[in-house]
Amino acid sequence: MATLVAPDHFSATEDAETLRKACQGWGTNEKAVIKVLGHRNAAQRRQVRQAYEQLYEEDLVKRLESELSGDFEKAVYRWILDPADRDAVLANVALKKSSPDYHVIIEISCIHSPEELLQVRKAYKLRYKRSLEEDVAAHTTGDIHKLLVGLVSAYRYEGEEINARLANSEAVVLHNAIKEKAFTHEEVIRILSTRSKAQLRVTFNRYRDDQGTSITKNMLAEHPDEFLVALRTTVRCLNDPKKYFEKVLRNAIKRAGTDEDALTRVIVTRAEKDLEEIKEEYYKRNSVSLDEAVAKDTSGDYKAFLLALLGKEE
Repeated sequence: MATLVAPDHFSATEDAETLRKACQGWGTNEKAVIKVLGHRNAAQRRQVRQAYEQLYEEDLVKRLESELSGDFEKAVYRWILDPADRDAVLANVALKKSSPDYHVIIEISCIHSPEELLQVRKAYKLRYKRSLEEDVAAHTTGDIHKLLVGLVSAYRYEGEEINARLANSEAVVLHNAIKEKAFTHEEVIRILSTRSKAQLRVTFNRYRDDQGTSITKNMLAEHPDEFLVALRTTVRCLNDPKKYFEKVLRNAIKRAGTDEDALTRVIVTRAEKDLEEIKEEYYKRNSVSLDEAVAKDTSGDYKAFLLALLGKEE
């Protein structure tokens, strides 16, 4: 369930005019920007961008980039883009880091539906004139290369039909690989990058029933390497995205110095999807609401904008 509170009826033209006024004169009226964009869904934001360009012959995204700054600017920029285009940007930024952020690629590949992932790949190609698969391949090597290229290239079966016998046999394959610490085994990568999510959840449940513990706990290591961390992230994203995102938020807020990139990414990408359920997970795990945690850990316009997306006004 979404946290975004968007009106059923609105005027894209009036919104465009409000945003134009907010960006004119001395200083920007950030509160007006939040009041409009913090309460519009993806389709409405697209209409506002189109109306703004028709009225003023100017790109609203570029105008806001020049008017805003810091974490607030980054959050607004991520939010105003169409979801597939936003994920294309997130993927590109993650790959271009000096140490690529493989978590973002895994999230996009494993949490999206097959059709959503296909739209991200199309948006990436349109924006960067290269395929996402090509760039993932260019920025990875070895076993992690095999895993991430496999994940980002996948088009999984999306239905709920499962094969119990296959789940049993593949749970054994996964157990044997983990027992022998053969995490990079080709069968492990094949299973995780090709099976449907419904099939994989049955396999993971069979693993837990057979071994008495979850597959991710059995993947824990005192000094995990990059590939093992990526593999555990893959399993968690495929198995229970809401619990995965709760942990991303918890780590972003509780670390010494907030990880604004991770905090922004989760709130912006999930506000129109399942952020309400993620908030419930967060409260169960931390005995404090996500709204309170965000309010305490952020400030200014950035804080006000995130709270608007969380459905909580200051």
